[in-house]
Amino acid sequence: MKITAIVPAYNEARNISGVLFPLQEAKQNGVVDNILVVCDGCNDNTAEIAKGYGAQVQELNPNRGKGGAMLAGVKATDADIIVFIDADLIGLTTKHITDLITPVKNGTAEMTMGIFGGGRKRTDAAQHLAPFLTGQRAIARKHFLEIPDVDNARYGVEVAISKYAHKKRWRVQKVTWLNMSQVMKEEKMGLAQGFKVRMRMYWEIIKASI
Repeated sequence: MKITAIVPAYNEARNISGVLFPLQEAKQNGVVDNILVVCDGCNDNTAEIAKGYGAQVQELNPNRGKGGAMLAGVKATDADIIVFIDADLIGLTTKHITDLITPVKNGTAEMTMGIFGGGRKRTDAAQHLAPFLTGQRAIARKHFLEIPDVDNARYGVEVAISKYAHKKRWRVQKVTWLNMSQVMKEEKMGLAQGFKVRMRMYWEIIKASI
């Protein structure tokens, strides 16, 4: 059973090493077979850093949004199981990745979702209030390709996935990821720009929810 980790990324040169190092360790330990970074219209050196870790890199131009990047990555692999990992995680380990994959690999779930716990209060609270927004998921490739309008969902892609899973009554398992956090948009871009991007993200989430 082939497993590919897909990391959708947009200008994550400052953060992506914290994800690629444990993913590379997971690959060395046979947890995943391939690592694919989808560089979604990046204009920094995210792609070069990813290649330095031995990851495959797919460069998209122009930017397609998160949903489009995820779909492009899935279409670029023939893996049986896809593991989606955000590029800005803090504290990722091989155990987190293994725990996310195992229920799908064993056939006890159609999809898993990684939910933060024991990390920063703000990111923990956000995930517990709206777990369906998590970007950390494992899913069979064939199931992901069933989901409609993923390529147009942009930041609303997690809502689109969760809605479809509910409609189809998939067995979905939440996996607690202890001591995990994520770099917030305001930390990446500054307060003003980060807030602007966050508002756009919320709007795209709302559209996908309707």
